Amino acid sequence: MKVICPHCEAINNVPLKDDYKKANCGKCKQSLLEVMPLELTSSNMERILENSEIPIIVDFWAPWCGPCKMMAPVFADVALGFPLKALFAKVNTENEQFLGSRYKIRSIPTLIVFKNGQEVERISGAMDPVSLENFVRRLV
Repeated sequence: MKVICPHCEAINNVPLKDDYKKANCGKCKQSLLEVMPLELTSSNMERILENSEIPIIVDFWAPWCGPCKMMAPVFADVALGFPLKALFAKVNTENEQFLGSRYKIRSIPTLIVFKNGQEVERISGAMDPVSLENFVRRLV
């Protein structure tokens, strides 16, 4: 399956398994199991959406948004539980107003789940860790 390295954004082919002990990026050699949310911009979002065969959970947020700030550590913590199962990404709608408009973001935080480059699910509002984890489990 094709996955995007969260460190250098390289496209990697990884064998599909239930569990991984080790998986490193072919370009930067860093672990693909060290999951951290990837920052999406107008220049990289389309390429990443088109080249990931795992679901991508995108958090549309803004730095002035209180609920967004509260949810940021929850989003990062939940991401740790889904290495090579889901890619977690963030779009700062303050900096990327084009993307906010393109995806019709009306309130933040909004999570959009993409599979094979297509939106499959959307939910708005801050989520607690259990709700977010259950949301992601249902989609991977």
